[in-house]
Amino acid sequence: MRPAEIGDAAEIARLSAQLGYPAPLDAFEARLRKLLQSSQHAVFVAEAGEGRLGGFIAVEHRLIIEYGERAEIAALVVDAETRRGGVGRTLVAAAERWAAETGLHDIVVRSNAVRAESHPFYESQGYGRTKTQHVYRKPL
Repeated sequence: MRPAEIGDAAEIARLSAQLGYPAPLDAFEARLRKLLQSSQHAVFVAEAGEGRLGGFIAVEHRLIIEYGERAEIAALVVDAETRRGGVGRTLVAAAERWAAETGLHDIVVRSNAVRAESHPFYESQGYGRTKTQHVYRKPL
């Protein structure tokens, strides 16, 4: 496990596509470049060997008017070939360390209702469900 580098963009794009978030490589490079320059964000990767990543996690420092400051796991993807091997636990631990080192006392994660297999994983890591919500989107 290590902090992400701009050269990881292609592998992050490959992994994101596994969960249904495909985008051109240049989009991932641009996004990753911005995240790596921000003190409010961190991205960690798990190396799987031979230039491949076993997974990645993105975490951010959020300030929400009704809750205050907290960390939020914005993305966690473990390669389908390496799931259930401890990569997810290692990445979550890295995000939690980053949050604690940043001075944050809470961390949250949102998990899509259709990803039922991820819910027990988060619960096994000590996360408790606090609410269920609908997400609405409007293109501008």
